[in-house]
Amino acid sequence: MTEHPTSHEGRQPLADRPQEQTRPRQEAAPAGLPSDIPAQPSAQAPEPAAPETPGPPAAQASPAAPAPPPPAGPAAPAVAVAVSPGTAPSGRREGDRLRFVGAATRRIARGLDLDEIVLGLCRATVPAFSDEILVYLRDPLPVGDERPVAPFVLRLRRTDRLRLTPDLEGDELVLVPDPDPTPAAELCEVRSGSALSEVLRGVRPVFGDSAAARTALGELLGADHPLPRGLRAILAPLRGRRRVIGAAVLLRRAEQPAFEPDDLLVAAQLATHTALGIDKAVLYGREAYIADELQRTMLPDSLPQPTGVKLASRYLPAAETARVGGDWYDAIPLPGSRVALVVGDVMGHSMTSAAIMGQLRTTAQTLAGLDLPPQEVLHHLDEQAQRLGENRMATCMYAVYDPVSHRITVANAGHPPPILLHLDGRAEVLRVPAGAPIGVGGVDFESVELDAPAGATLLLYTDGLVESRLRDVWTGIEQLRERLAAAAQLTGPDHAPPLEALCDDVLDMLGPGDRDDDIALLAARFDGIAPSDVAYWFLEPEDAAPGRARRLARRALARWGLEELTDSVELLISEVVTNAVRYAERPVTLRLLRTDVLRCEVGDDSPQLPRQRRARETDEGGRGLFLVNRLARRWGATRLSGGKVVWFELSTR
Repeated sequence: MTEHPTSHEGRQPLADRPQEQTRPRQEAAPAGLPSDIPAQPSAQAPEPAAPETPGPPAAQASPAAPAPPPPAGPAAPAVAVAVSPGTAPSGRREGDRLRFVGAATRRIARGLDLDEIVLGLCRATVPAFSDEILVYLRDPLPVGDERPVAPFVLRLRRTDRLRLTPDLEGDELVLVPDPDPTPAAELCEVRSGSALSEVLRGVRPVFGDSAAARTALGELLGADHPLPRGLRAILAPLRGRRRVIGAAVLLRRAEQPAFEPDDLLVAAQLATHTALGIDKAVLYGREAYIADELQRTMLPDSLPQPTGVKLASRYLPAAETARVGGDWYDAIPLPGSRVALVVGDVMGHSMTSAAIMGQLRTTAQTLAGLDLPPQEVLHHLDEQAQRLGENRMATCMYAVYDPVSHRITVANAGHPPPILLHLDGRAEVLRVPAGAPIGVGGVDFESVELDAPAGATLLLYTDGLVESRLRDVWTGIEQLRERLAAAAQLTGPDHAPPLEALCDDVLDMLGPGDRDDDIALLAARFDGIAPSDVAYWFLEPEDAAPGRARRLARRALARWGLEELTDSVELLISEVVTNAVRYAERPVTLRLLRTDVLRCEVGDDSPQLPRQRRARETDEGGRGLFLVNRLARRWGATRLSGGKVVWFELSTR
């Protein structure tokens, strides 16, 4: 057997098959053939007159024609052939053919992907029907109604061949994979009007000894790889629902019986089932690809890195055959160095569920950008779910973490409660009002504000992690709490377990019967921002505000040992505060935060967001944001419910 570049890993190589032993001629059929492929009945023993072309011995002695005694020399090897000529009754040979075709098509139909189907064809035909098979498929394979790519190219997908060799003890012959199959070209271009094109257009299998077939085989195998003398061949086109997608070459050695006309019918059945199976596999592969891409685009490519919190996430589909679902997670940076943590679960795990999930996730991101309270976000999500249609149900957990105040505000819409793992190793199921699922309508949502101590880890998850046919949801939640506590004990007190390893450890609690639903998992480690790293002031909206802001910032930088940033910070703060004072009616807020970067936030009560523009030479203003954009590491502006915040960051290293 020879694997070719287009073959994928994961298939069982021929070398791993059970070896097939050949018994002396007085014994029954060769042992070791695949259990679901009946051995090909050999021709019955001939009359005393020796035949012109020797064939394999009889698979079973007939009462009417007893098998001759074994020869004096070593037993002649024989390979079972599914349909071979001879003097066996035609009715019995026809029954053997039907049984072989039935078993072979069942084996081919068991394959789900392209390689499994091709492998099924090879295992079904070698050695039960032929000594060797070469399978060519169109490259690339067209999918469904797609127009095939020109030129028409066939690529050798797989070859399969067995040979007889003495076993380890040397007293029997066994069938093993042949590392030296019939030479064949890797690629073949089918030209219009060629002999190969005409044979493929005819669809029906043909014997290799006809003039047209010999020329077609020469084109398929390549001019440098002529078919060895004595090999008998059948060339079988593989035609799917709409077009020819490949060809199979079945070969028998010279010492084997020649193919019969009825063998063309067998080859046609095998080729038809294989081609239809390949068509289905290609369509299934395309659907799986679309499902994977849909799910990938619905979930975040990567999580943000907000100040004062570390994040990790996992997603697992419900099963390999259900790659998409309605579970999602998200982390959305908010003004004031806060971050929104969202986990949701739309009912079902289908394409429809994934599409609804995508719309709800987009809505949640938009609402978060408006800096609405968590309960208001859930209320608007509930209205959006009702607008999407009837029975658009989902659960959702929405939490906002403030690293400055070390507090977290949580609202729940029918979702499993979050678990907080404290730094001392204690795991706590947070008491959060359950609420009704999104889409019910006419219900109010409540939020609670809880402590989020530094070093603690918050775990948000969907019910697929804790609920299955083997356990109810509360049993699963308790098992998850115990799992988190056990993981914390491994690292000891005052040392939180690594987030990525913690997520993997949580998923390891799933047993073989625990995957009834897809799973979304979001873990957040609260580092917070120390009060000594925060400076906060109110500035009256007056002309002197920019100057006072520069003086306050200069003192804070000197206290933090960041004097080298003084010039840049004073210039940028002056520009941003000047712009805020121009439109504000209430006091302007100024906040500096020192983490791995220096962050400055200026807030006012005007909802109008500043926009960068290129100032003309005659303009007196309009260059402030241009300076911010050039000097700051990052900057942005966010609209709040009561105004806006303009912020920028500078590197401290």
